[in-house]
Amino acid sequence: MGEPRIARLYLYDDLRRRVEAGRRGFLTTVTALLRGEGWEVYLRPDTPEELAQARTRSGYSLVRMIAPSNPRGLTFRRTYFAPFWHIERSAERWDWPVARAAFDPSTVPPHKAQRFLATLRHRHFSDHAAPTREGFVLVPLQGRLLERRSFQACTPIQMLETLLQHDPKRHIHATLHPKEPYNPQDIAALDRLAALPRFSYGKGESERLLPACDYVATMNSSVALHGYVLEKPALLFGRIDFHHIAASVFDLGLGEAMSRAPVMRPDFAAYLWWFFRDKAIDDSRPDAPARIAAALRAGGWPI
Repeated sequence: MGEPRIARLYLYDDLRRRVEAGRRGFLTTVTALLRGEGWEVYLRPDTPEELAQARTRSGYSLVRMIAPSNPRGLTFRRTYFAPFWHIERSAERWDWPVARAAFDPSTVPPHKAQRFLATLRHRHFSDHAAPTREGFVLVPLQGRLLERRSFQACTPIQMLETLLQHDPKRHIHATLHPKEPYNPQDIAALDRLAALPRFSYGKGESERLLPACDYVATMNSSVALHGYVLEKPALLFGRIDFHHIAASVFDLGLGEAMSRAPVMRPDFAAYLWWFFRDKAIDDSRPDAPARIAAALRAGGWPI
């Protein structure tokens, strides 16, 4: 006998209340779809106790931005900009199907791509200065600067040292993530580099500086994806889902990636259309329920 058609969505309190109130949004579309298919849908807190119980509960589960609770669980996450979403088996974006897919710009209608790029730029960067190139590299940092994690080619501090060594003509400016905690050892390592004339760092400046940089270098910060909207090349030292038009150290090797990054001119418009409109769920479009159903089926749900 198969699993009962029960779906439990584990959500933080405010989000759960919004869905319970029926406020329009991605999860409201998800719950309406499931109930329309005859499923029982329950909204649960995402507390450690509830998530622990989810491992053995019957039915199916949906969690936000964390690893699914059991083999019948899926995770959902906003795809960088609203109203785009993904529902996936894994919480690691570099393991998602879009990360493994091949991007072919010739399959994208140019007029649609250019219109989409213009819409994104107007919606998210209308208050910013027009893009220029002012001779510096923007390096949005995340956390744990002295540690190399599984998706990284080196530690973040080694990334900064590599940029200083291999791009001697440009200033390197790193930005601290406003929500990341940095320990004294992290700050000491940055201060050591800040003694050099071509390095500086600050907090929370990424979006302001993005229009003026020559390119973005990062492990896998979403700032690099934002940079695509301003047609800024990206150099990636980590794995991520939007690597296709970047100079990736994992894909190209360090030397080739470093040499390509400053001069890359990929088809940003075609890529953004492909990445968001083709590969993500756009909750503002009429086909959102069909795309959600397809994502749930791909995750093993009997929809």
